Amino acid sequence: MSYQVRLKHKYNNEVVAALKEKFGYKNVMEVPRLTKICINQGVGAAVSDKKLIDNAVGEITQITGQKAVATLSRKAISNFKLREKMPIGVKVTLRNERMFEFLDRLVAVSLPRVRDFKGIPAKGFDGRGNYTLGITEQIIFPEINIDKVNKINGMHITFVTTARNDEEAKALLAELGLPFKSSKN
Repeated sequence: MSYQVRLKHKYNNEVVAALKEKFGYKNVMEVPRLTKICINQGVGAAVSDKKLIDNAVGEITQITGQKAVATLSRKAISNFKLREKMPIGVKVTLRNERMFEFLDRLVAVSLPRVRDFKGIPAKGFDGRGNYTLGITEQIIFPEINIDKVNKINGMHITFVTTARNDEEAKALLAELGLPFKSSKN
């Protein structure tokens, strides 16, 4: 028997049926699905210290289990001492099993470690069924050793779905376990 990711199994067996019932889809292919998760981390201080990019690449690689790539600046801005094609950030795109593994660890382990956590805000939707979540500290992930962190950085995590609108995307992500704040708060 081969290993199947827990969250992918849950999506196939429970989430599809729940969304079909809620929105009245007639075909399984109509049901929205999560296609990829993009993680971006801007490292503005890398303009003066090149080691920060290497540290950020290492940390994001540890968190996701996939090699991260440095992002380069598109144009020069003299006020920020920024030159064209200078590394200023880190990104990684997760798909398939790695995506579900990361989402499972994010929901079950990392988000509960956030100080005073009451849920994630529901205002990060873009109108096309994608959701972006901002994390203020990378140390909420258990893969990161706090003693070896040089600088605390935040990151953006974008969930790209095939949903047609924000309501469908929110229902999909809530079924997958993302803890949205209740509308009363």
